[in-house]
Parts: sequence; structure tokens; C-alpha cells
Amino acid sequence: MDKSGGGVKVEDVTAVSYGGAAAAPTAPWPLSWSAVWVGTLSAVALALIFGLVGIAVGAQRIGQPFGPWREVSFLALLFSVFGAFLSFVLGGWVAAKVAGLRRSETAMLHGAIAWLVAVPILMMLAAFGASAYFGAWYGGLAGTPTWAVTVAAATQDPAAAAAARNGALAAVTALLLGLMGGVIGGWLASGEPMTFTHYRTRQARAGTGGW
Repeated sequence: MDKSGGGVKVEDVTAVSYGGAAAAPTAPWPLSWSAVWVGTLSAVALALIFGLVGIAVGAQRIGQPFGPWREVSFLALLFSVFGAFLSFVLGGWVAAKVAGLRRSETAMLHGAIAWLVAVPILMMLAAFGASAYFGAWYGGLAGTPTWAVTVAAATQDPAAAAAARNGALAAVTALLLGLMGGVIGGWLASGEPMTFTHYRTRQARAGTGGW
């Protein structure tokens, strides 16, 4: 196309892209291991505090296997459930705050990774016999150490088998509550509305800092 008087020739250019939006490069989500470790240690410390307070008020028992569910008192249930949940709410919140995250997805990821790092730590502490100080619900994480002598008769005791099943169920419940708490804690720390449609208001909050 020629423009009169200017002597400038302008050509129409058509840009063609293949693959659509899927071909666009994706940036990896940032991960701060320092924040994850601080969040993990915060969660473990608060879980220990909950466990020790539960022992002090008589809600938790030390040196006794996990009995039938009908014998679990309301106070023990309260300390176990809220202790497992709130401990990792703090861990996820601390991890996201230390990392300075402003998007809920990345903040929740840090909370979940803090829980993931805490699981082997709790298992290691349980192997050394420290699970009793975290509450009876973490007792199911304790196995038989390789240096301990295994008593074959104990595995044939029906009461011991029932206690092992109840302890495993309690440990699974505590771990899942901790995972939920870590994700929610990270979401809280991000500052984004805790609704599933919060992404619609991100354009208005753009430029406030954080990822």
C-alpha cells in the first residue's frame, strides 16, 4: 500500500502463531526453602506445645497405647484435632509470610511443602519415642526401630492389633488435618480473599508487590 506524497511503502504483516496458548512459555512457581523450613519448624514447635499442654491438663496419656474410640475423651479429641490443624495453619502462614507471597496458589504450595517436610521429621521423632509428647494421635507414626527387640507374642494379641489400627487411623487423621491447615494457613498469609473466585479481582490488586 502506497501513501501519496510521502513515498513510503507500508506492507501488511500477518502474525501467525502455532499451538495457541499452550505454546507460550510458562514460568516456574517460585519456591523459598528458607521460608519452608521456618514454617516447618514453627508447625512442629506449636504441635509440641499443644501436646505438652494436653499432657499437663490430663487430656493426653503417656506410655499407654491408643485405646478404643469410645474411651477418647472430648478434651483429648479437642487437643488432638485442633492441635494438628492449628499447628500447620501457623506453619503455612509463616512459610508464606517469610517468602513474601501475594498469590494464594504459591502461598498454599509453600504451606503444603512445609507439611511435607514436617512428616519425616515427625516420623523420626516418633521412632525415638518422642511422639507421646506431641499427643496420642501421632503415636501411630512410631514403628519398631531396627535396634529394638521384636516380641512375637505381642503381634498376636488382639488388643494390640486393635490399638495399632486405631493408632494408624488417628495418625492419618492428624496428618490430613495438618495438610489442610498448611494450605489454609498459606492462603491466609497471601491476603487474597478466601473464595474460589478471588482471581477475578487480581487485576485491581496488581502491582502491590509479591508474586
